[in-house]
Formats: sequence, structure tokens, C-alpha cells
Amino acid sequence: MRPQLDRRQFLIGSTAGLSTCLLSPLLAEPVRRPRVAAIFTVFRFRSHVFNLLENFFKPYLFRGKLVDPGVEVVSMYADQFPEGDMARDVSKRFHIPLCPTIEDALTLGTGGLAVDAVLSVVEHGEYPTNSRGVVMYPRKEFFDQAVRVMQRSNCFVPFFNDKHLSYRWDWSKEMYDVARSCGIPLMAGSSVPLGQRRPGLELPPNADIEEAVAVHGGGIEVYDFHGFELLQSFVEARRGGETGIASVEFLTGEALARAAASGRWSRELAQAAMQAEVSMSEQPRGLNKSNGPAVPDMEPSHGLLLTYRDGLRATVLKVGGSANRWNLACRLKGDPKIQATAVFNGPWGNRNFFKALSHSAQHFFRERRAPYPVERTLLASGVLDAAMWSRELNGQRICTPNLEWSYSPTDFSAFRESGASWQVLTRDTPEVKVFEPGDAGIK
Repeated sequence: MRPQLDRRQFLIGSTAGLSTCLLSPLLAEPVRRPRVAAIFTVFRFRSHVFNLLENFFKPYLFRGKLVDPGVEVVSMYADQFPEGDMARDVSKRFHIPLCPTIEDALTLGTGGLAVDAVLSVVEHGEYPTNSRGVVMYPRKEFFDQAVRVMQRSNCFVPFFNDKHLSYRWDWSKEMYDVARSCGIPLMAGSSVPLGQRRPGLELPPNADIEEAVAVHGGGIEVYDFHGFELLQSFVEARRGGETGIASVEFLTGEALARAAASGRWSRELAQAAMQAEVSMSEQPRGLNKSNGPAVPDMEPSHGLLLTYRDGLRATVLKVGGSANRWNLACRLKGDPKIQATAVFNGPWGNRNFFKALSHSAQHFFRERRAPYPVERTLLASGVLDAAMWSRELNGQRICTPNLEWSYSPTDFSAFRESGASWQVLTRDTPEVKVFEPGDAGIK
């Protein structure tokens, strides 16, 4: 049986389950900023929590304007303290308690839930790796500990989970189900779909997409996740709506080349996606510019081949080694022109993606409603789990009846960076390498 996940029912359930213990103070004090507990693995330069929290203390750039965060970080929890740790210094300088446990970060010594939202950033740090080569980040463990505090207090607040829900599908689904049953507004996902598109590709409503290819230049699993979410952020609004994924394959080398030769994924689309990157800038990063801008050798090292339940074919490819590579191309039925774009992260690379992600998370905390469906990330979690099984089984196709379900997309264009910020923060702006929140001082 396929679970049918209805977006409207999810939102209604999330709203209906809210406790009045936090709503009453908010109604009585409408100007009070939501109090946020930031729980994370490690806090060092360019870690995900660094990139997020630098936009949580002071006004930061989004779409070319300084935006007030509208929330207040009132507690922190760090799971590890590696060399270069910044958590202790930030706690001291900004007078934010660095708590010994997640429970303490959520209760602040009161015995009950004392925050209005949770920012969970479980990425980076030293954690075990499973047999498939995947780091077993404790995202579900962080979620479970936070939920226990909410359940004990009978108060349920928005929970933001950076990246995918878990490296295991069953745990990802459990997190989703628990959030629904408790009425916990849940947001998760990648920062990449929120970046500036160059060119500004907007597919027509209910586009009839025949095939799509996303290209990234990063590592197995960790960047495959971002590549898939970029892909899914385009195809989820196709004609007929999202109906789920029937199978996933992880292919490399000759097997991937044979799949292209037999028409199972399109080199033409992949080339168009790479050409969009070249066209994005006169000096694109990570490309061979000895003879002027040119598409690099188009031979991906691995690919995720996805067969959707409605027949859509889609592929996530890893090409080269540029961490700044985020490209997409697709073909629409009856249209000979390939639609392609490259996502520009910003003058400081992927760090700049987090301005739009911060903006989205802060909106989520204030409005208690995610700007785009968490089901996208639930699907991504299942795809990655299946892809890593396929990889372990030498490219065997993994049938995924657990991923054959539907959800409704939302228009999240207002939460994407328009590119106006990069007219203020430019390639000539020296990258700040210490934790100094806010962009008001940028000249």
C-alpha cells in the first residue's frame, strides 16, 4: 500500500495540534520575537550553523536589502568541540547560554519548554560511518530529544532540520509521522533551490516535463542530496503533480556510460546544464578557461537514475570537483528548446546560499508554516537511502514502493535570492572569516 500524503491535511494537522501555552503569550505580546534554541553538532568557520547563525543576530542581505531576522536565539547546544570551535566564544560574546544537553537548551532551567522554535543543524563533526560509506549524523536523535521535551510540556513548536531528515528511510518517515501526529510544524531541506537562477528559468505552470538532469560537483550522498532537491524543486510542479518515485539506481563508469548510450539519461541535457554554468559568468569557477569559457569534459563520475511513477525520467550527475556547481536542464513535451539554468551561490560560494535559507527558516518560525513542502525532503531522504543501497549492490536497481506517494508543491519564488544581494556583496568584497553577524557594514 502506498501512503498518500496530502499537503493540506498535513498543514491542518500541524495547526490543530498546537498548544495554547505558547499561543496565548504571543497574542498578548504581538511584538515579542520568537525565541529559538539552536542545537548543532559543531560550530566552526563555514560549518552549516556558522553560515546560518551569522544571519540570525543582526540584519543581513536578502534580495539586495537588509532584512531583520525577526527572531531571537536564546540558547545553544553543541555536540562536539573540534579544533577551531566557535561555540564557546559566541556564547560568551552574545550572552547566549551554551547548554550541556538538548533538553537544557529547550527548557532553560524551567523544567518545561521555554522556547518557541528549534533550529537543528546536524552537519559536520566526527561521527561513525555505516557499511555503505554514509556518515551516521544524529539528526533523528536530536529530533527525538526535542520532541520528548515538547511532549512532556504538551507544547509543540516549529522544528527546522537542516538537510535531509535521516540517512535511514524508516527513521526519516518516523520523524515525519511523529511531527504530523504531534502537530509539530516541520521544515527541512537544502539551501540550493533558494539560490539565484542564471538565467532566471521559470517553467510554465503544469509544465509537461519529459526528462530532467541536475548536475553537481561534490561528494557522494552529501551533495547528491542537494542535487536531488534542486531537481525536485523544478519537477514537483509538473503536469499531473508529484506521484512519487518507482525506482532508483546508482551507476558509475561504464555502467553509467551504457545507460546514456541506451537513452536512459540524456547527454544532451547534461551538456546543456553545463553550458548554463559557462554562460552564467565570463569567469566561471572550476572550469578550464585556457581557451576561453568552455564546457568541461562531460564525463560524470557517478549518477542517480530516477524513474518516477508517472514515467518521468530524471538523473542527478556528479561532474568534476567544483563545490560551486549547481546546474539543471530539462525538456518539455512538444518543445524542441532545452530549458537550462545554473544556480549561482554567491561571491563567497555556498556560504551565501544560507542567507536565503535563513530567511526561509525565520519565516517558518514566525508564521509556523514552511515556505515549501517538507515532503520534498522526505522524498529526498528516501531517494538517498535507496541510492546508497544501490551503490553497495553495484548499481542494482532498487524498487521504491515506499516512495510512491503524492504531495502538492507551493510557490516558493519569494524565498529565492534574486541576485540583487550580489550587487552589494560582490566578488571584490573580502570574505569575513570570523563570526561577525549581519551585513550592515558591507561597503
